[in-house]
Amino acid sequence: LGRPGGGAVTGRGGAMAAAGGGGFSDLREIKKQLLSVAERSRERGLQHSGKWAAELAFALEPLPLSELLPPPALTEEDARDLDAYTLAKSYFDLKEYDRAAYFLQGCKSQKAYFLYMYSRYLSGEKKKDDETVDSLGPLEKGQVKNEALRELRVELSKKHKAQELDGFGLYLYGVVLRKLDLVKEAIDVFVEAAHVLPLHWGAWLELCNLITDKEMLKFLSLPDTWMKEFFLAHIYTELQLIEEALQKYQSLIDAGFSKSTYIISQIAVAYHNIRDIDKALSIFNELRKQDPYRIENMDTFSNLLYVRSMKPELSYLAHNLCEIDKYRVETCCVIGNYYSLRSQHEKAALYFQRALKLNPRYLGAWTLMGHEYMEMKNTSAAIQAYRHAIEVNKRDYRAWYGLGQTYEILKMPFYCLYYYRRAHQLRPNDSRMLVALGECYEKLNQLVEAKKCYWRAYAVGDVEKMALVKLAKLHEQLNESEQAAQCYIKYIQDIYSCGEVVEHLEVSTAFRYLAQYYFKCKLWDEASACAQKCCAFNDTREEGKALLRQILQLRNQGENSSTDVAAPFFLPASLSANNTPTRRVSPLNLSSVTP
Repeated sequence: LGRPGGGAVTGRGGAMAAAGGGGFSDLREIKKQLLSVAERSRERGLQHSGKWAAELAFALEPLPLSELLPPPALTEEDARDLDAYTLAKSYFDLKEYDRAAYFLQGCKSQKAYFLYMYSRYLSGEKKKDDETVDSLGPLEKGQVKNEALRELRVELSKKHKAQELDGFGLYLYGVVLRKLDLVKEAIDVFVEAAHVLPLHWGAWLELCNLITDKEMLKFLSLPDTWMKEFFLAHIYTELQLIEEALQKYQSLIDAGFSKSTYIISQIAVAYHNIRDIDKALSIFNELRKQDPYRIENMDTFSNLLYVRSMKPELSYLAHNLCEIDKYRVETCCVIGNYYSLRSQHEKAALYFQRALKLNPRYLGAWTLMGHEYMEMKNTSAAIQAYRHAIEVNKRDYRAWYGLGQTYEILKMPFYCLYYYRRAHQLRPNDSRMLVALGECYEKLNQLVEAKKCYWRAYAVGDVEKMALVKLAKLHEQLNESEQAAQCYIKYIQDIYSCGEVVEHLEVSTAFRYLAQYYFKCKLWDEASACAQKCCAFNDTREEGKALLRQILQLRNQGENSSTDVAAPFFLPASLSANNTPTRRVSPLNLSSVTP
């Protein structure tokens, strides 16, 4: 990348095919490449790619003066366009895009030509966003368009055919195609851009947004460079393949990027995605110590604080970000979460709207706004917000799940089923999606499917500990009393083994059912143990006492505990009230419950 004395990259030939090869053996060389591409990105107004490369370079050891790269030599074309480029770049930095483009007309050098096309593109985007902001109501898709896109596509495609676009030019061409919804063509162009200029993170990131599943990833022919490792780690996180993502990030840390705040934040996001909340929180807290003025990903951090109902911490974060920059999308989302936690839903929705005025394509804000409208019982606005989230990113399972919930409120189970299925496809191991699906099937009277869903929810690790209860109630409905009792016992064991405070409403239901079940089986010891447990809960106290009286009566009449009824159940010793001796027979094999 810009060897000392080597000319600037012209056409495609000189583009750095040697982006560090496949490995991380020479970190000094990688640092040089990162510093160089950061500078080249900034020259073209690609601020985010420049920042990414600079942050990564900062995580590596500093280079001695003798090894720092001199600026690349200028070509004839560069020298000819230098004055126009310098003037236009100053206008560009002040967001005067039309003015910048005007002074760059007719420039031939790669750098000036890119800035000319990029200025025209951003000018169109700015006008489109301004129009969108003026009418942030329920926008129909594509109602407001970037008028410059078609012209840009025609001009860039001519250059593309003539093979006159460098890596940055290819990136811009790909962005234009993506904006015109020509996804397949865009993917091909971004892959080409990654081959020509492997160090430009922007092209990799665009590719991430267009890949919808692992199959698609397999068929891409990507350059074998160390940048590919960062790309794979990122796409695995996006596709919810969290184990693979964490392995990749760990290997990048081992390779020498242990100080990279980018990698630390990505690991925190990955743990957030698999709902390992404690781990994610501790990593975010560590990240805040290292980079206290960081705003990126802080909305994700606030989601975690929200889930844990950590009001003081969320309040502190909101005030802190407000001091740093109150007109950033992430700041608005954090403040929105803070108001939502305080049940001030109108105020929360207002801040999410403010976030969307700042960036209409900000996924998190659309989804969170949908949640707020749900809280305010405004289902039509919620549906609109979730649909926008899906337009921005079809992989957002929360938006699909939210749509399922809204249609559930509207009592439209077939619609719910469709949306919950989509959410489940994106998060196959998330028990909440499976329980929601099961409830849907139950409403549609497809009980076999419902049983499968509840069983699977239990098998993947039930977050809310409700799947077994729902499964037990289904078995009750179908008069399968043995299986129902089996599920209730497993549920009680789960609740107690967690060491949770038993505030679960359904614990009393489970004990009541088991007491009655054992009573029918004439197993007085077990029945009285469960009945005594019922007495500990307000809603089942009277029934528990009544059952204990009945058992006492029957025992006094000389009715012996039944021995001929097989009792495949027992309560754990810790649960049996007053250590009433219970029969120790091994439980049924739970797989017999599987439909």
